[in-house]
Amino acid sequence: MIDEGDKVMVCLSGGKDSYTMLDMLLSLRSHAPIHFDIIAVNLDQKHPGFPEDILPEYLKSLNIPFHIIERDTYSIVKRVIPEGKTMCGLCSRMRRGILYKTAKTLGVTKIALGHHREDILETFFLNMFHGGRLKAMPPKLKSDNGEHIVIRPLAYCKERDIAAHAEIKAFPIIPCDLCGSQDGLQRQQVKAILDGWEASSPGRRQVLFKSLTNARPSHLLDEKLFDFSGLVRSNPAEDK
Repeated sequence: MIDEGDKVMVCLSGGKDSYTMLDMLLSLRSHAPIHFDIIAVNLDQKHPGFPEDILPEYLKSLNIPFHIIERDTYSIVKRVIPEGKTMCGLCSRMRRGILYKTAKTLGVTKIALGHHREDILETFFLNMFHGGRLKAMPPKLKSDNGEHIVIRPLAYCKERDIAAHAEIKAFPIIPCDLCGSQDGLQRQQVKAILDGWEASSPGRRQVLFKSLTNARPSHLLDEKLFDFSGLVRSNPAEDK
Protein backbone atom coordinates (compact mmCIF):
# COMPACT_ATOMS: atom_id res chain seq x y z
CA MET A 1 0.00 0.00 0.00
CA ILE A 2 2.85 2.39 0.82
CA ASP A 3 5.97 2.95 -1.27
CA GLU A 4 9.30 4.64 -0.75
CA GLY A 5 8.94 8.43 -0.61
CA ASP A 6 5.15 8.46 -0.24
CA LYS A 7 3.39 11.33 1.46
CA VAL A 8 0.37 9.76 3.14
CA MET A 9 -2.65 11.86 4.05
CA VAL A 10 -4.30 10.17 7.03
CA CYS A 11 -7.95 11.19 7.18
CA LEU A 12 -9.08 11.61 10.78
CA SER A 13 -12.71 11.80 11.81
CA GLY A 14 -12.12 11.55 15.54
CA GLY A 15 -13.54 8.03 15.70
CA LYS A 16 -11.87 4.83 16.90
CA ASP A 17 -11.06 3.64 13.39
CA SER A 18 -9.14 6.68 12.18
CA TYR A 19 -7.28 7.05 15.48
CA THR A 20 -6.21 3.40 15.27
CA MET A 21 -5.16 3.82 11.63
CA LEU A 22 -2.97 6.81 12.50
CA ASP A 23 -1.46 4.97 15.46
CA MET A 24 -0.68 1.95 13.28
CA LEU A 25 0.89 4.01 10.49
CA LEU A 26 3.05 5.97 12.93
CA SER A 27 4.25 2.68 14.40
CA LEU A 28 4.92 1.30 10.92
CA ARG A 29 6.86 4.39 9.90
CA SER A 30 9.18 4.04 12.90
CA HIS A 31 10.53 0.66 11.77
CA ALA A 32 9.58 0.25 8.10
CA PRO A 33 12.44 -0.45 5.66
CA ILE A 34 11.24 2.50 3.55
CA HIS A 35 10.78 6.19 4.24
CA PHE A 36 7.38 7.84 3.99
CA ASP A 37 5.82 10.98 5.43
CA ILE A 38 2.51 11.36 7.22
CA ILE A 39 0.19 14.34 7.39
CA ALA A 40 -3.03 14.08 9.38
CA VAL A 41 -6.10 15.81 7.95
CA ASN A 42 -9.46 16.43 9.60
CA LEU A 43 -12.53 17.85 7.90
CA ASP A 44 -14.45 20.03 10.37
CA GLN A 45 -17.95 19.92 8.88
CA LYS A 46 -19.30 22.41 11.41
CA HIS A 47 -21.59 20.03 13.25
CA PRO A 48 -23.20 21.88 16.18
CA GLY A 49 -21.24 21.23 19.33
CA PHE A 50 -18.23 19.74 17.53
CA PRO A 51 -15.24 20.04 19.92
CA GLU A 52 -12.79 21.85 17.66
CA ASP A 53 -9.87 21.69 20.09
CA ILE A 54 -9.65 17.91 20.66
CA LEU A 55 -7.98 16.79 17.44
CA PRO A 56 -5.50 19.71 17.14
CA GLU A 57 -4.38 19.21 20.73
CA TYR A 58 -4.01 15.46 20.25
CA LEU A 59 -2.05 15.85 17.01
CA LYS A 60 0.21 18.48 18.57
CA SER A 61 1.01 15.98 21.33
CA LEU A 62 2.18 13.52 18.65
CA ASN A 63 4.37 16.18 17.06
CA ILE A 64 3.21 15.40 13.53
CA PRO A 65 2.08 17.81 10.80
CA PHE A 66 -1.67 18.20 10.44
CA HIS A 67 -4.22 20.23 8.53
CA ILE A 68 -7.76 21.12 9.62
CA ILE A 69 -10.24 21.84 6.81
CA GLU A 70 -13.28 23.92 7.76
CA ARG A 71 -16.33 23.44 5.52
CA ASP A 72 -19.93 23.89 6.61
CA THR A 73 -21.26 20.75 4.91
CA TYR A 74 -23.60 20.19 7.87
CA SER A 75 -25.82 23.12 6.93
CA ILE A 76 -25.91 22.00 3.29
CA VAL A 77 -26.93 18.45 4.19
CA LYS A 78 -29.61 19.65 6.63
CA ARG A 79 -30.99 22.05 4.02
CA VAL A 80 -31.01 19.65 1.07
CA ILE A 81 -32.01 16.34 2.70
CA PRO A 82 -35.62 16.14 3.98
CA GLU A 83 -36.09 15.40 7.68
CA GLY A 84 -35.96 11.68 8.32
CA LYS A 85 -34.14 10.83 5.09
CA THR A 86 -30.65 9.34 5.03
CA MET A 87 -27.92 11.98 4.98
CA CYS A 88 -24.94 9.66 4.40
CA GLY A 89 -24.91 9.72 0.59
CA LEU A 90 -24.68 13.47 0.12
CA CYS A 91 -22.42 13.91 3.14
CA SER A 92 -19.92 11.29 1.94
CA ARG A 93 -19.83 12.68 -1.63
CA MET A 94 -19.09 16.19 -0.42
CA ARG A 95 -16.52 14.91 2.06
CA ARG A 96 -14.76 12.84 -0.62
CA GLY A 97 -14.60 15.81 -3.00
CA ILE A 98 -13.13 18.08 -0.33
CA LEU A 99 -10.55 15.49 0.72
CA TYR A 100 -9.48 14.83 -2.88
CA LYS A 101 -9.04 18.54 -3.51
CA THR A 102 -7.03 18.89 -0.29
CA ALA A 103 -4.83 15.93 -1.23
CA LYS A 104 -3.97 17.62 -4.51
CA THR A 105 -3.22 20.92 -2.77
CA LEU A 106 -0.97 19.25 -0.19
CA GLY A 107 0.84 17.17 -2.79
CA VAL A 108 0.14 13.83 -1.13
CA THR A 109 0.63 10.54 -2.97
CA LYS A 110 -1.69 8.31 -0.93
CA ILE A 111 -4.97 9.00 0.89
CA ALA A 112 -5.51 6.69 3.87
CA LEU A 113 -9.07 5.94 5.01
CA GLY A 114 -10.05 4.03 8.13
CA HIS A 115 -12.48 1.46 6.72
CA HIS A 116 -12.24 -2.00 8.32
CA ARG A 117 -13.46 -5.50 7.52
CA GLU A 118 -17.03 -4.89 8.68
CA ASP A 119 -17.28 -1.66 6.67
CA ILE A 120 -16.25 -3.56 3.54
CA LEU A 121 -18.73 -6.39 4.13
CA GLU A 122 -21.59 -4.00 4.87
CA THR A 123 -20.81 -2.00 1.72
CA PHE A 124 -20.79 -5.19 -0.35
CA PHE A 125 -24.28 -6.17 0.84
CA LEU A 126 -25.60 -2.61 0.54
CA ASN A 127 -24.50 -2.50 -3.10
CA MET A 128 -26.01 -5.91 -3.75
CA PHE A 129 -29.32 -5.32 -1.93
CA HIS A 130 -29.91 -1.72 -3.02
CA GLY A 131 -27.72 -1.18 -6.09
CA GLY A 132 -27.94 -4.49 -7.89
CA ARG A 133 -24.16 -4.84 -8.24
CA LEU A 134 -21.29 -6.82 -6.73
CA LYS A 135 -19.03 -4.10 -5.36
CA ALA A 136 -17.22 -3.51 -2.09
CA MET A 137 -14.25 -1.33 -1.04
CA PRO A 138 -10.78 -2.60 -2.02
CA PRO A 139 -7.71 -2.09 0.19
CA LYS A 140 -6.15 0.00 -2.61
CA LEU A 141 -8.05 2.03 -5.17
CA LYS A 142 -7.37 4.55 -7.93
CA SER A 143 -9.89 7.39 -8.01
CA ASP A 144 -12.17 7.68 -11.04
CA ASN A 145 -10.20 10.60 -12.44
CA GLY A 146 -6.93 8.73 -11.93
CA GLU A 147 -5.38 11.49 -9.81
CA HIS A 148 -5.45 9.78 -6.41
CA ILE A 149 -4.56 6.45 -4.81
CA VAL A 150 -6.75 5.58 -1.82
CA ILE A 151 -5.53 3.00 0.68
CA ARG A 152 -7.39 1.31 3.54
CA PRO A 153 -4.75 0.04 5.99
CA LEU A 154 -7.42 -1.47 8.28
CA ALA A 155 -9.18 -3.40 5.50
CA TYR A 156 -8.34 -6.80 6.99
CA CYS A 157 -8.87 -5.76 10.62
CA LYS A 158 -11.91 -6.77 12.67
CA GLU A 159 -13.92 -3.93 14.16
CA ARG A 160 -13.92 -5.52 17.61
CA ASP A 161 -10.10 -5.60 17.59
CA ILE A 162 -9.98 -1.94 16.60
CA ALA A 163 -12.43 -1.07 19.39
CA ALA A 164 -10.30 -2.96 21.91
CA HIS A 165 -7.16 -1.17 20.72
CA ALA A 166 -8.87 2.22 20.94
CA GLU A 167 -10.00 1.50 24.49
CA ILE A 168 -6.52 0.47 25.58
CA LYS A 169 -4.97 3.56 24.00
CA ALA A 170 -7.73 5.81 25.43
CA PHE A 171 -8.08 7.87 22.27
CA PRO A 172 -10.12 11.09 22.68
CA ILE A 173 -13.10 9.83 20.67
CA ILE A 174 -15.39 12.40 19.05
CA PRO A 175 -18.88 10.96 18.35
CA CYS A 176 -20.62 11.67 15.03
CA ASP A 177 -23.95 13.44 15.56
CA LEU A 178 -25.03 13.52 11.90
CA CYS A 179 -24.84 10.44 9.65
CA GLY A 180 -23.92 7.84 12.24
CA SER A 181 -26.58 8.98 14.67
CA GLN A 182 -29.59 8.46 12.40
CA ASP A 183 -32.01 5.62 13.09
CA GLY A 184 -33.12 3.12 10.47
CA LEU A 185 -30.13 3.50 8.16
CA GLN A 186 -29.75 0.79 5.52
CA ARG A 187 -26.21 0.19 6.80
CA GLN A 188 -27.57 -0.42 10.30
CA GLN A 189 -30.03 -2.93 8.87
CA VAL A 190 -27.27 -4.79 7.04
CA LYS A 191 -25.13 -4.73 10.17
CA ALA A 192 -28.00 -6.30 12.12
CA ILE A 193 -28.28 -9.06 9.48
CA LEU A 194 -24.56 -9.79 9.71
CA ASP A 195 -24.72 -9.76 13.51
CA GLY A 196 -27.52 -12.30 13.38
CA TRP A 197 -25.60 -14.57 11.01
CA GLU A 198 -22.49 -14.32 13.18
CA ALA A 199 -24.48 -15.17 16.31
CA SER A 200 -26.06 -18.26 14.74
CA SER A 201 -22.88 -19.35 12.94
CA PRO A 202 -19.68 -17.98 14.52
CA GLY A 203 -17.05 -17.18 11.92
CA ARG A 204 -19.58 -16.34 9.21
CA ARG A 205 -18.18 -12.83 8.73
CA GLN A 206 -14.69 -14.16 8.06
CA VAL A 207 -16.02 -16.67 5.51
CA LEU A 208 -17.99 -13.93 3.75
CA PHE A 209 -14.95 -11.67 3.75
CA LYS A 210 -12.78 -14.45 2.31
CA SER A 211 -15.28 -14.86 -0.54
CA LEU A 212 -14.48 -11.30 -1.67
CA THR A 213 -10.90 -12.45 -2.30
CA ASN A 214 -11.96 -15.59 -4.15
CA ALA A 215 -14.17 -14.51 -7.07
CA ARG A 216 -15.00 -16.81 -9.99
CA PRO A 217 -16.11 -14.64 -12.95
CA SER A 218 -16.94 -17.74 -15.01
CA HIS A 219 -19.55 -18.69 -12.41
CA LEU A 220 -21.27 -15.33 -12.32
CA LEU A 221 -23.34 -13.68 -15.06
CA ASP A 222 -21.34 -10.60 -16.03
CA GLU A 223 -20.48 -10.87 -19.74
CA LYS A 224 -18.06 -7.94 -19.40
CA LEU A 225 -15.89 -10.07 -17.10
CA PHE A 226 -16.17 -13.38 -18.90
CA ASP A 227 -16.77 -14.34 -22.52
CA PHE A 228 -19.66 -16.76 -22.12
CA SER A 229 -20.69 -16.54 -25.78
CA GLY A 230 -17.21 -17.54 -26.89
CA LEU A 231 -17.11 -20.77 -24.88
CA VAL A 232 -16.31 -23.96 -26.83
CA ARG A 233 -15.50 -27.48 -25.76
CA SER A 234 -11.81 -28.26 -25.38
CA ASN A 235 -11.54 -31.22 -27.76
CA PRO A 236 -14.51 -31.38 -30.15
CA ALA A 237 -12.40 -33.52 -32.50
CA GLU A 238 -12.70 -36.44 -30.07
CA ASP A 239 -16.35 -36.82 -31.10
CA LYS A 240 -15.36 -37.94 -34.62
